[in-house]
Amino acid sequence: MSTTVKMRDVAEGDRERLLAWRNSPEVAAYMYSDHPISRDEHDRWFEAIPTRRDRRYWIIEVNGEPVGLINLADIDETHRRCAWAYYLASPSVRGLGVGSYVEFWAIEQVFGVMGLNKLWCEVLLSNEAVWKLHEAHGFQREALFRDHVIKNGQPVDVVGLGLLARDWLGKRDEMADRLRGKGYDVPA
Repeated sequence: MSTTVKMRDVAEGDRERLLAWRNSPEVAAYMYSDHPISRDEHDRWFEAIPTRRDRRYWIIEVNGEPVGLINLADIDETHRRCAWAYYLASPSVRGLGVGSYVEFWAIEQVFGVMGLNKLWCEVLLSNEAVWKLHEAHGFQREALFRDHVIKNGQPVDVVGLGLLARDWLGKRDEMADRLRGKGYDVPA
């Protein structure tokens, strides 16, 4: 069976799912916050989604099943940049190339659809698989933030990565070919 990945806007029906995902050990391990997210905190965050012009959220669906979230943050049209993050909450989709597809889609969204010039992110240094995936897509390490967040009571380092639209132009075809080789339908 082939893998079909689609992104859709977050909807009211995702409220409970997102709270569960955000508090799951598999997702929380890579978030900056360590505390369990309360119902009130989650509801305030969720209800602000449609009102924020500086943020965008999409649910990642694999073969019609919601499995994760993408978000763009700090969208700055003046400086033509934004930050991004995503997570795959469902372990069943790991190893299928979904992360690569999501990354490709997000980059295309930021540079192609939104016309921005820079996409940047921060990743816990210990999350080597993710920062290496970003580097494979052309992101460059721009910073090492030492003792940047506290996880499990201990300070941890964070890697800052950035990708420019012009750098993506040189990397896009290679990444599209890799995805096609895994059976994904990627536009030319």
